[in-house]
Amino acid sequence: MQHIIKSYLKFLFHSKNEHGIHSPFVFDLVTKCFYDNTKYPEYEAIKSYRKSLLENKNTIEVTDFGAGSRVFKSNTREISKIAQTAGITPKNAELLFRIVRYFQPKSILEIGTSLGLATSALSLANENTKIITLEGCPNTMATAKKMFQVSSFKFPNNAVDFVNTEFNLFFENLKPQIFDLVYFDGNHSKKATLEYFEALLPTISNDSVWIFDDIHWSAEMEEAWEIIKNHPKVSVTIDTFQWGILFFRAEQVKEHFIINPNKTISSHLFERIRF
Repeated sequence: MQHIIKSYLKFLFHSKNEHGIHSPFVFDLVTKCFYDNTKYPEYEAIKSYRKSLLENKNTIEVTDFGAGSRVFKSNTREISKIAQTAGITPKNAELLFRIVRYFQPKSILEIGTSLGLATSALSLANENTKIITLEGCPNTMATAKKMFQVSSFKFPNNAVDFVNTEFNLFFENLKPQIFDLVYFDGNHSKKATLEYFEALLPTISNDSVWIFDDIHWSAEMEEAWEIIKNHPKVSVTIDTFQWGILFFRAEQVKEHFIINPNKTISSHLFERIRF
């Protein structure tokens, strides 16, 4: 916890908003997407999805292949508690929705479905997007898959392929293809993060967007983020504290940005930190 607070204070000191951004590409992304205050009707579906999970008092046995939890001491967990502590925050779900809406990717890979909170945002942003979402735990994936079948959430008819697998096994058997957007929210360890990064590099195009969750989760995750930032194929990176966003645009000068996605400095520190 002390590490995250220290990292957050450092982030606040160095972060910028749209003023001081000299890249037209990043300036447009920040002003037209990050700071878009439109109240999209899809936000209500995302909120309804979350509300249903928060009201679910059933318990499931969680198989955890990642870096573990700072909250749960047992693998038997209440669905509502998982949604409350381990899922994407409401603000970040809306930001993820806007990013997908802005870039309109045709193919998305999500690494770490959990209960499908982020999946719902990915799905609602573009009805023509084909999504593959990976989850190692069969019980959390089954919960997410069942939720998507509930008609009241009015999800679009785009294809969401729920795949229960260990991530490395999926990568080893992955056929050649391009992913326009990859959302990494699986194993928050340095070793795994770098392995996933290397394994998926063959799937990039010039316009691919990659989002890494919890880049300040630990000192090791920050080390992984620094290595990724400096990779020769990476041109532009954005650190939003919660996320590290990558671009591979060959026409862009290599630049690294630290941007507060909420435009103004938020005093609600713990709303933006996952445990």
